[in-house]
Amino acid sequence: MEYKYISQNETDTEELAENLESEHFPNMVICLNGELGSGKTLFTKAFASALGIEETITSPTFNIIKEYPNGELPLYHMDVYRIENNIEELGIDEYFDKGGVTIIEWADMIENYLPKERLDIYFKVTGEESRCLVITPHGKKYEDICEAIL
Repeated sequence: MEYKYISQNETDTEELAENLESEHFPNMVICLNGELGSGKTLFTKAFASALGIEETITSPTFNIIKEYPNGELPLYHMDVYRIENNIEELGIDEYFDKGGVTIIEWADMIENYLPKERLDIYFKVTGEESRCLVITPHGKKYEDICEAIL
């Protein structure tokens, strides 16, 4: 099942992230996809803030993985846009079981390595500030979250 969420502006995207954060649980995986500038990092910043992380969140494009351990749960923020080969060597799958929340930007580029149970969010630019977010839950926990907040 897919859900659609229309974001008229950045505030709407931030509110969605905050609502999802309110339902967080250990080993939660959120996969973000969409073109450059569509709101993936904005979403992550709002989620991190709601999680109680006070550090500045930036896209980990050149680091691939940034860890933020000082929130209600640790946040593992990944940007896999620049991954070419040797994904196994990065140990990305190890983060899925570390008890935190993993948010992956450009997750479709590593689809074969993603856990079966996760939340996929596709950001589609529909206007200067507006976005259509297509949210696809994989697994009962994620379906329940979508039912609770959407």
